[in-house]
Amino acid sequence: MKIGELSRRTGVSVRALRHYEDEGLLRPDRRSNGYRDFAEDAVDAVLQIKALIDSGLPVRIIREVLPYLDGPSETMPVRPCAYLLEEVARQADLLERRIHSLTRNHDALVAYLRAGLTLTQP
Repeated sequence: MKIGELSRRTGVSVRALRHYEDEGLLRPDRRSNGYRDFAEDAVDAVLQIKALIDSGLPVRIIREVLPYLDGPSETMPVRPCAYLLEEVARQADLLERRIHSLTRNHDALVAYLRAGLTLTQP
């Protein structure tokens, strides 16, 4: 599929898709006319990349771990890089804190809505 179709199907801008490619996160084939040709599984890959970026992971970490996230465990390196393991652990901790903060904010908003609805009902 062409980049425009991938953009429509994922909600990710063409510019962002080009950035993902420049960063090595996507590797489309090229048609004879030079157009990018994305496989069907690119849709899921883009959605996963976007979710990882939205969760705060830096592209440099995503680039390193992306091949292992959905693959079989035997694709993991025999000796993962100690630095990368530390960085992933740090990112997982940051993500856990964000989840906690988002949950707290969600709960506060729901409580506000409940209180507001109670006050507005006769």
